[in-house]
Amino acid sequence: MFKQTVSTIHAPAAIGPYNQAVIYDQLIFCSGQIGLHPETGEMAGPETAEQMRQVMKNLGEVLKASGSDWEKVIKCTIYLADMEDFALVNEIYAEYFPVEPPAREAVAVKTLPKNGRVEVSCIAHR
Repeated sequence: MFKQTVSTIHAPAAIGPYNQAVIYDQLIFCSGQIGLHPETGEMAGPETAEQMRQVMKNLGEVLKASGSDWEKVIKCTIYLADMEDFALVNEIYAEYFPVEPPAREAVAVKTLPKNGRVEVSCIAHR
């Protein structure tokens, strides 16, 4: 077993000392993504729906660069700046997992990087 790091220009660069993803054996540990556009480094917009769509796009690009996809996701963690956004985030999230969704938790946090509204991380396999 060995560890491999993943980086793609199609998702925002890390804004701290971490990698977009790390592959260990056949497992992919994707760092949390917020609603930043990879090209501009700016938030997709102020609204939770805009940010969540960008989050999922970013996470999808990291999965792709890791040799995986949405069907191979085992577990997700969702961080919300406001639990009032739970239903809206679930609606968008469900578009990516129409059948057999992965295990998941969703938690409210005080703040997110760049004052984001939502962050999602996941574990997948190759």
